[in-house]
Amino acid sequence: MEKNQEVDLIPSSSASSRFVDSASKESLPYGGVDYFPDKPGRHELKRDLKARHVSMIAIGGAVGTGLIIGTGAALATAGPGSILIAYTFVGLIVYFVMCALGEMATYLPMSKGFAGYATRFVDPALGFAVGYTYLLKYLIVTPNQLTAGALVLQYWVSRETVNPGVWITVFLVIIVSINYLGVKFFGELEFWLSALKVVTMIGLILVLLVIALGGAPTHDRLGFRYYHNPGAFKDYSQSGLTIGGPTGQFFSFVMVLVTAVFAYLGTELVGVTVGEAENPRRNIPRAIKLTFYRILVFYVFSVLLLGMCVPYNDPLLLFATSSATTSANASPFVVAIINAKIPILPDIINGAILLFVLSAANSDLYIATRTLYGIAKDGNCFKIFTRTTKRGIPIYCLIVAALFCCLAYMNVASSSATVFKYFVNLVTIFGILTWISILYTHICFMKAVEAHGMSRKADLVYRAPFQPYASYIAMGFCILIALIKNIEVFFVTDTHPFNAAVFVTGYLGIPIYLIMIFGYKFVMKSKRVLPAEADMHSIKVDIDREEELFLAQQAEKAKHANPSFLEKLYHNAFGWIF
Repeated sequence: MEKNQEVDLIPSSSASSRFVDSASKESLPYGGVDYFPDKPGRHELKRDLKARHVSMIAIGGAVGTGLIIGTGAALATAGPGSILIAYTFVGLIVYFVMCALGEMATYLPMSKGFAGYATRFVDPALGFAVGYTYLLKYLIVTPNQLTAGALVLQYWVSRETVNPGVWITVFLVIIVSINYLGVKFFGELEFWLSALKVVTMIGLILVLLVIALGGAPTHDRLGFRYYHNPGAFKDYSQSGLTIGGPTGQFFSFVMVLVTAVFAYLGTELVGVTVGEAENPRRNIPRAIKLTFYRILVFYVFSVLLLGMCVPYNDPLLLFATSSATTSANASPFVVAIINAKIPILPDIINGAILLFVLSAANSDLYIATRTLYGIAKDGNCFKIFTRTTKRGIPIYCLIVAALFCCLAYMNVASSSATVFKYFVNLVTIFGILTWISILYTHICFMKAVEAHGMSRKADLVYRAPFQPYASYIAMGFCILIALIKNIEVFFVTDTHPFNAAVFVTGYLGIPIYLIMIFGYKFVMKSKRVLPAEADMHSIKVDIDREEELFLAQQAEKAKHANPSFLEKLYHNAFGWIF
């Protein structure tokens, strides 16, 4: 076998001529160091994302409206104690998912993403399924973010004055342009947008802390008052269904557990940036560690302080969450500030929400584009989607993702908005299924390492902690959460009839996922990859050589470098935040 020949586990067939010819395609070191520079028309992704870009893209994709708005609905549903436990617990699951992904991504930094690892270590059928489920999630989430941005602007300009379709068009042009200009420009812009998110969240946390300690104009020292009255845990009461006592409180906790999972979705997108990350074996583990600490602090500390500053039965909170708006009115941070009689800040927070939404839409379009590119590289989509521009942009993937963004125009009519919410409910389950796939792939990866006589301690660049137990436990809880999603539809009463639309859109993602797995196996006759047969070594030589070249260049630069005081301060202090 030639050193630069990639072993692709997808069997060829006469019907697959429209797709990438896996048996004949040449392999490049993933990320685009082109070892065939004289070959006309050869373009790949570019390794233009630095460590700070990767880390901030990860946090930018995770910190959004789910935190600044979604926590309000969670607080009103279950109470401060439930959301604190739920967000902490799910945060640990997210950490295990990211560590599992990081262990594989640092051993073989592949531009194919999750699908590539599943194909290589588990089964091509799983690679096919996880690739398309993740793609569907981001093809739908991106237009939903555009719609959210249009709704936020209604805080200042009513829909009667300016049709939401105008704002959707403006936002769409902006994010497509940013993604077209190249990953270096995208990474730099997303770094600063995400940095502003971090500053905003730190500011909001400090404001809540001041309010809780009595520093607001009301001078009311709240402390943990609302944990005692009305209480830390709330009975379940939603959509005409009421369940009291410990059973109702546990049911409320379960609902918030699902909400917490949706709020954390997006942290795994650091795995999609591997193909364009500079020196991924160093930068990906660092991004994973720092992203986890930041998100855990933002989410857990935020919900702790929100529970101190806003009671779950606050009339403003109940009105905002029941009105289902996506603006400052629906944010529990705003409710806390209004109750503390602090002026002006609601407008500032609404501007921050708009920033959060646009940044998330920008990242989501990037992920949708790279996910489709990874699927095509894995041989599961048309070969045209593997083509990139000279700047390393998968142009045809970007066009498809941009066309799906036009689904946002469904929300111009209020009747279509209801249908679109059901559509979003359908695809959000795909995020959990992606986590399950990553964890199971990592379990198979660890078995392959052992079967090949390798040592995780000696042969892996980064070792995920608490393994193999962490991946098994996290996968078990992800499966449980996927099954209890929308469980309220099974509680049928006179005031709470069975909602078929919620049931179908809430659970249809699971059979679609299974159909893609078994359908692929039936059509393509794929076989499960046994641990001893897993491809652990092809393309690794090229990746090792790429890393050596990069480290040599960095060492040469370091000899002549004379960092200023500000640069030293950034790397040793502020770099941990940004």
